[in-house]
Amino acid sequence: MITTTDDEGNEALRGGMMKRQMQQQQGITTYFDVKSVQEYSAKVEQLGGKVIFPKRPVSGMGYFAMCADTENNALAIWETDNTAK
Repeated sequence: MITTTDDEGNEALRGGMMKRQMQQQQGITTYFDVKSVQEYSAKVEQLGGKVIFPKRPVSGMGYFAMCADTENNALAIWETDNTAK
């Protein structure tokens, strides 16, 4: 996990970094922080996108879902929940 701070020391952007799982085919995935993965998964589909992997837990951190937009670009939505199992 990566956390940045602004010039006053307040938490700013957060993210993560890991080794590529597939050397040639794996690109960057942008994660969007949302209040509810379930709610925003429905919005993705209402707006013409696809949910590729539905809501999945990351133990002790939260939930995510992998999606594709209308041009088939990958994106993910993230819901922070320290009680996720």
